[in-house]
Amino acid sequence: MKFRRTRYGYVVRIDTGEEIIATLRSYRPDLAVSSDFIVGFPGESDKDFAATLALIEEIGFVQAYSFKYSARPGTPAAALPKQIPEDVKDARLAELQALLTRQMRAFNAACIGRTMDVLLTAPGRHAGQLTGRTPYLQAVHTIADSSRIGTVVPVTITAAGPNSLQAETAGADAA
Repeated sequence: MKFRRTRYGYVVRIDTGEEIIATLRSYRPDLAVSSDFIVGFPGESDKDFAATLALIEEIGFVQAYSFKYSARPGTPAAALPKQIPEDVKDARLAELQALLTRQMRAFNAACIGRTMDVLLTAPGRHAGQLTGRTPYLQAVHTIADSSRIGTVVPVTITAAGPNSLQAETAGADAA
């Protein structure tokens, strides 16, 4: 990161995505990052894939979508040399998703005990249960009256499951 003084103040030049995220996190330590990843694009080397994993380790993602590249007839990429074999793409995707899952679950576990606002969006699977999303887009289940659907409610996270959080309503909204 480089600073340059102008007559209006300082201009910051940031050269990489990692620097952008580090700068944002210096102002907002609670910043959570999400992304999409494709493995097995033609020409992707073992070194390229290792660099992707290293970047994910460095940044830390709380949510991500990941896919295997699949050739679409008539697209320029489908005609590229060095197509990656399916078994290599399968192995890379499994390794990538395992890393992303560990990061997501660690982030979810770190939310236990925190109070945050949740937008309640729908009835849950169980009687009296509603589902919603945190500001980080994590799925949350809590007990609340169905009249609260479409409202933002403060909740305290009480447990983290594999793919969602459990919560109790907090403050004036507590039952």
